[in-house]
Amino acid sequence: MIDLYSDTQTRPTPGMRAAMAAAEVGDEQSDSDPTTLALCARVADLLGQEAGVFMPSGTMCNLVAILVQTRPGDEIIVDDQSHIYNTEAAGSAAIGGVSVAALKTPAGVYTPEAFEAAIRVPARTAPRSALVSIEQTTSFSGGSVWDLADMRRIRDIAKTRGLKAHIDGARLLNAVAATGIAAKAYAEGFDSAWIDLSKGLGCPVGAVLCGDRDFITQAWRWKYRLGGAMRQSGILAAAGLYALDHHVDQLARDNAHAALLRDRIAGAPGLAIAAGAAQSNILCFSVAPLGVTAARFAEACLAQDIRVRAIGAHEIRATTHLEVDEPGILRAADVIRAEAERLSALRG
Repeated sequence: MIDLYSDTQTRPTPGMRAAMAAAEVGDEQSDSDPTTLALCARVADLLGQEAGVFMPSGTMCNLVAILVQTRPGDEIIVDDQSHIYNTEAAGSAAIGGVSVAALKTPAGVYTPEAFEAAIRVPARTAPRSALVSIEQTTSFSGGSVWDLADMRRIRDIAKTRGLKAHIDGARLLNAVAATGIAAKAYAEGFDSAWIDLSKGLGCPVGAVLCGDRDFITQAWRWKYRLGGAMRQSGILAAAGLYALDHHVDQLARDNAHAALLRDRIAGAPGLAIAAGAAQSNILCFSVAPLGVTAARFAEACLAQDIRVRAIGAHEIRATTHLEVDEPGILRAADVIRAEAERLSALRG
């Protein structure tokens, strides 16, 4: 099986498992787990922030950042293909009483001008625009990498207009690998930011949310309200430290593999690949010209041991990661191209 469904399909390597088994642990709730403290300090330094808190998931990072920086009745501004809107909006609505304004985008990247236009004029009948989020890189829309200058313009507009600015950095390090721009340069001046450990970095669980010390104090309160501390979390944090030491360079290879897949299937009949696709480790393409649904195309690939993800009616997403090597990418490309050729021939 060549599994390109998501980079969440990665599993701990033998070296990571050994690091987890050997981890020095304490009690996270009393700040006495040394490995967890080390991971939080490491990621905070990576992002140029004052402090961090270890979370079970990136979804929880986004939710806690929203809960800290908004109040019930507020509105947050995101792109229409973001996780915060598509898969997490129920959490912020049910727990935080916060609505989401989703900006329509072609590839998950909105302009500073579109953001500023979406900020509501204060009115007793309208929600307060309180927070803006940037997903770096984008996910459902194909791994687009945000331009640093645009991110900073959005950040500055937010500050001028009284909003907080947040980075959903699930794949931020893939953007770093793609551009050579340091993570702390992307996160500079933002009120909150986080990185995921369980995607391209290959950990079994976890993410680290960062901000200034006051933000992290409040984030810890929400973490406890939402489920509490994880006690001897150093076993999990050790995987994160191992990944930062050993798996970051892999992200550049993952990005290159997505580009290789794009190049190998480009020109196949009935596959529509947008200009600028595969900027990081995600490739999206449409099978609409073949007259089939994405689900049917994905099922045909799966029958040949190539797993891709159907996104919506006609979009296919393939995500590269450390468990798929170059021969695997080439085999996946051959199956995808052959299936496109088969379906095209059937259409005559």
